[in-house]
Amino acid sequence: MTLKECKKEEKSDREFQKKFKFKGTIKVLTQMMVDPAVTEKRGRGKNLPLRRGEILDVIQFTNQEQILCRNSQRRYGYVPRAVMLHL
Repeated sequence: MTLKECKKEEKSDREFQKKFKFKGTIKVLTQMMVDPAVTEKRGRGKNLPLRRGEILDVIQFTNQEQILCRNSQRRYGYVPRAVMLHL
């Protein structure tokens, strides 16, 4: 990883912590997959855009309806639990 990429990741992590009021270090709890049968959805507000079969890193289980996740492009957002499958 180059220095430029490392700084870019650090910046996106700081923006995530500010936007979602997340305290502490960002730890991946587990990985889950978006249900292949779900229709693709655009993200809006704090929701993460969804693609069928995409593998997401779970950052926090926020409540019974949503999970805070990160995708492969290092974008953060909420995802409905109903569309997630365990690996």
